[in-house]
Formats: sequence, C-alpha cells, structure tokens
Amino acid sequence: MTRQPPTPPDTAPESYQARFERRWGHLTRPHVRALAWLLDAPDLLDPGSPHWQGRIASVGAMSQDTADWLAALEQDPIPLDAALGARHYSRLGLYAEKLMAFYFAEHGKLVAHGLQVRANRNDTVGEFDFLLRDGDDLVHLEFATKFYLLDADSAGDGFNGLIGPNLADTLGAKMRKIFDKQLSLARHPAAQPLLPQPVARALALVKGWLFYPGVEAGRGMAGISQPHCNGFWMSMAQAQSLPGERFVIMHRLLWLAPLKACEGALDRNGLLAALDEQMAKVSAPVMVAVMRETGGWLVEERRGFVVPDDWQAQAAQRRQDGTLPT
Repeated sequence: MTRQPPTPPDTAPESYQARFERRWGHLTRPHVRALAWLLDAPDLLDPGSPHWQGRIASVGAMSQDTADWLAALEQDPIPLDAALGARHYSRLGLYAEKLMAFYFAEHGKLVAHGLQVRANRNDTVGEFDFLLRDGDDLVHLEFATKFYLLDADSAGDGFNGLIGPNLADTLGAKMRKIFDKQLSLARHPAAQPLLPQPVARALALVKGWLFYPGVEAGRGMAGISQPHCNGFWMSMAQAQSLPGERFVIMHRLLWLAPLKACEGALDRNGLLAALDEQMAKVSAPVMVAVMRETGGWLVEERRGFVVPDDWQAQAAQRRQDGTLPT
C-alpha cells in the first residue's frame, strides 16, 4: 500500500486516545478501562485481508447493553475484582486473558479458559486459550495482545519488521506460530477427550498497538487494520525533543487502554532523569505516555517507547545471529 502524505496539523484526524476518552471518559478504574479497550479497540489485524486466510476473529461492534455493563462495573467493580483475584500479574497477556475470560463468562459464552492438553503427565501438547459457545457451535479462540515497533531499517518480509520491544519476537513469527501450531490443537488426539463436541472453527483474536519511528502517524500496511492503535518510538537521545509538557512512565499492566490518572506526571527534566535511571538498571525500551490535564485528571494524548540508543543495532545483531527472523 502506498504511504499517504502527512495530514496538515489543522485537519489532523482525531487520535485514538481522543476517541477513547470521548466515549469512555466516564470509566476511571484501570481494570474497567482495560476491559473496555479490549472490547472496543480496533482489531490489530484486518480480518478481511487474504494474509490471514479467514482465520482472524473480531469482537465486532459493541452493543449498548455491553456499554451499560461496563458502566455498571465502574460503579461496582467487585465482580471484576473477584474474577481477577488478589494475585500480582507479571504477564500482560495473562492479565488480558483474565479480563476477556470474565467478559465471556458474564455473557454466557465461556466453555473453558486455559485448558491444557497433555499427551502424558510430562508432555504438554498445548493449551486452548478459550473454548466458546457460539449458538450450537464450539469455537476455539486463540487470543493475543501484542506491542510491536516497526524497524524500518531492516523491515524484512512477512511482518518480521514489526519487532517486540524486548527483541524476542516479531509479528510474522507470532502469527506463524498461531496458525501452524495453536489453531490446530483441536485436531490432536490428546485433545479429543477434553472437548464436549467437535470444534467448528479455530480463530485468532489479536489486539494491540504498533509503534512507528519518530512522531509519525501509523502507516498503511496490508494485513493491518486501518485504523489501528498506534504510537511512536524514539531513541533515548531523541527523547530530549519529545513534544509535550507532562509525561508518565507506564507500568506494563497499564499498556492496554489509554491512561487516565490523578497523579504521577513528570515534567521533561523529571522524565529524562527517570529514563536515565531506569535504563541504567535495565537497558530496555520504556513506555511513555504524553499527558494533558483536564477536569482534574491527567489524560493520555499519545504514547510511545523510548528505546536504548543501540536498540536497532541490537535488533540487527539478533537477526544476524538468527534469533530474530529476517
């Protein structure tokens, strides 16, 4: 797809963060906002693209009943808090799965979540993220929430230029794993005794954000939904000129929905000092939200990763070593 010229500032389209705040500004509890994002955010992948062979699921348009249900959770979050439990979630993917499991259970769709398939006691074949009821059908849904940075200098083929911030995977590699292994799990002999009936469809639901170099807007890419949630990435050296006046370093479990907070904002000097301190401990990308103050709240305007100055060099070395696909 050809890249469109930048939109002039006076006619710039409304950002995803602004649309989210306009629709969901009444939600202030982080868990409820995260669930609203999972249900209402644009799909990361275009379900109609031939890249995905008709194997991409979509939550679809949100009903007013679901919107009212989310508003009720804002007023009384006890059912959601109980479903999440008191545990500390170190993995964002598991946290997102628990939120979706709560939604599916509350809406009478959940048959099983996290159902492991074992060939024997010491051999785990795989795990069903979700088995769902859809009318008379049983549907296997693999679910992923992913965050990828576009490495334009070594983009590669098959979505391998979209790299995880920790340099451990690419969008291309993730989707090959889902398609080649995970979505075929129901056909494994060890899975058959666990299923109440044959699986009618096996699909992948993928939510997430893509991040582009500098402060440019998201690009048009075949196979990627337009619009999709997007942000920027820049090196530590470039962060000196990051536009904005108020910033928040985002904890991983807050990466899903646009951030809304009542405190914790840093000015530019505070942000740069905090980034220096954090990268001195662990040389890894850091998610930063650019905030504005409104109605006594700090509300996210845009977001992005600030990466170590050698992040692209690390990515190139991993490609050369064969630990990242080319």
